[in-house]
Amino acid sequence: MTKSLKKFRTNEHTDFFSKVYDVTRLIPAGRVTSYGAIASFIGSPQAARTVGWALNASHTQKEFVPAHRVVNRNGMLTGKHHFRHPSLMKELLESEGIVVVNDHVHDFKKLFWDPARELK
Repeated sequence: MTKSLKKFRTNEHTDFFSKVYDVTRLIPAGRVTSYGAIASFIGSPQAARTVGWALNASHTQKEFVPAHRVVNRNGMLTGKHHFRHPSLMKELLESEGIVVVNDHVHDFKKLFWDPARELK
């Protein structure tokens, strides 16, 4: 494990929310991941809901956190109500070329970015 990746799992000086923000910032434009995938990657596989809470507070960060790229395990835009207006999450995803139909990411499996696999 590289030094930069090791911090996500072992650095007790980095709080949970900061780890969530660090991983979320690594999601490439045009890709999505899930709350659970982030939780598992940072060593807290049962904390998907807490990842959601962290992302709800991400607007307070100085550096942009692309929270719109994080959806539920089925590709649904369950966090859309936490944006300035309910359609903003969809609009941001569509601006990156992601097709969203009925609040669901089309081709979710194809677009899914798994930090455990991508950040080896």
